[in-house]
Amino acid sequence: MFGRRRKKSEEPEPGASDEFETAQGAEDSTEDSAKAAADSGEEKRVKLPPAPRPDGPWDLTEVTEPSTGRVNLGGLYVPGVEGMELRVEVAGDAIVAATIVLQDSAVQLQAFAAPKREGIWDEVREEIASGITQQGGVIDETEGPLGWELRAQVPVQLPDGTNGVQVVRFIGVDGPRWFLRGVISGQGAVNPKTAGLLEQIFRDTVIVRGEAPMAPRDPIVLKLPDDAQMVPDGVQQETVEEGSRFAGGLDKLQRGPEISEVR
Repeated sequence: MFGRRRKKSEEPEPGASDEFETAQGAEDSTEDSAKAAADSGEEKRVKLPPAPRPDGPWDLTEVTEPSTGRVNLGGLYVPGVEGMELRVEVAGDAIVAATIVLQDSAVQLQAFAAPKREGIWDEVREEIASGITQQGGVIDETEGPLGWELRAQVPVQLPDGTNGVQVVRFIGVDGPRWFLRGVISGQGAVNPKTAGLLEQIFRDTVIVRGEAPMAPRDPIVLKLPDDAQMVPDGVQQETVEEGSRFAGGLDKLQRGPEISEVR
């Protein structure tokens, strides 16, 4: 277990602690508890409010015209980029994720409901890391352009039946009552310096949480665009290992319709 690590350059958001730490004593108490846990050899995760998002991703209430330059998927408005291929992923009868493919890289986007006053990315990272390491994978937690992320080497079976490794990056951002997770694969994961456009797509995504009651961690359901043009033979079945619902390729997701978008 571990708490969210603040960037060295990150300053507390003015007023952000009003609902969580109403007095200096509360902060000191939290620090003392964490120190005591560390002294006893047990790391303790401290639940913190969502961090500021000055560069996105955005809540629907923060964007004037979310449909401008974006594809409307209901629960997400995904930026349109020239030459991209958009795939939707389904679990059962529900569309729960969207994957944007750009040349030899891709980013899968999936939004979840989250508690009103607590971020969940710290806990989700731990769950993903635990699931991958239990399957023999390797995890490196590092601070990237989008904050703390996991860079993973995930065991996979290659088309010829032999065992191999897929390199992926798990990124995530907490928002107001939602959490957006991204999984970057391909060259954008092997060489993160080439993932700038995928990272910008993640930042510029708009999340539509809605006002309906949802249990924390439930996926925010998506829909197909009204003007979607399906690619023939775009529906395929993928069989993957079951793990954390946040673990991207470790989920039981099946690839759904592929939509070609040129913006």
